[in-house]
Amino acid sequence: MSALMLGTNGGLVGILVVIYIVVIVFEIAALWKVFVKAGQPGWAAIIPIYNLYILLKIIGRPGWWIFLFLLGIIPFIGWIAVVVLSIIIAVDLAKSFAKSTGFVVGLVLLNFIFIPILGFGESRYVGPAASNPRAM
Repeated sequence: MSALMLGTNGGLVGILVVIYIVVIVFEIAALWKVFVKAGQPGWAAIIPIYNLYILLKIIGRPGWWIFLFLLGIIPFIGWIAVVVLSIIIAVDLAKSFAKSTGFVVGLVLLNFIFIPILGFGESRYVGPAASNPRAM
């Protein structure tokens, strides 16, 4: 009986792993499209820290902001800092694609849905929002 259950659970785990990989590939493709729309190399979406640097470049923030994410090492205070940074990046990304405040809320809460909307949708890149405060 336990061998039968192990085989069944193994199959379920395998299916979940395949679904997870498909979702990750889809998200990378969406970020790739966002980068291409912004005039950046799409392949940058697959390189972990470099993609954050390119995202900062797209929204008009300085590259040294990457180091601010190291604050996440500090318990509680650092975590709050990283959440605030992520919200600022979401606001600037939405402004860079001429999206509304509602879209910012979507980027913050449902990033895995709203990045594909930016990438595969009809959104157009209008320029780095951080360097143009009147973008929204």
